[in-house]
Amino acid sequence: MRLWSLDPAQLDRAALVSGWREGLLAQAVLLGRTKGYTRHPQLVRFRQLDDPVVGVATWLLGLAEEADRRGYRFDRSRVVPAPDPTLRMTVTEDQLRLEWRHLLAKCRHRSPDWAADLMLDEPRAHPIFDVVSGPVADWERATS
Repeated sequence: MRLWSLDPAQLDRAALVSGWREGLLAQAVLLGRTKGYTRHPQLVRFRQLDDPVVGVATWLLGLAEEADRRGYRFDRSRVVPAPDPTLRMTVTEDQLRLEWRHLLAKCRHRSPDWAADLMLDEPRAHPIFDVVSGPVADWERATS
């Protein structure tokens, strides 16, 4: 499961689509609708919120908006409860950079043209996140 901190506009097709599926899985975990992935480290930051399910729903909204922009059809009716567009979370600069390197490594293999374009850009955060100074998150398992 990868719930990217990166701007959904920077995700290649595979990362955007799998992020949507994995976000829906995260929602199911937080709603107690599945027994798998209950201890997944990617859920830590959402569990720290007053309402973790609203946090994931709001994160999913960012992906759905990018999908709309690309002409994809993500079924927003699967997102329960309503997202909170005023919700803010933080992500550290080092976490964002690690995810950027991780995405670039994946894209070099599956979407070389996308990777080439990414290398001309700088990492940007998903709209739910404010970027703050700091190290890679304790819950992170990627080493890219």
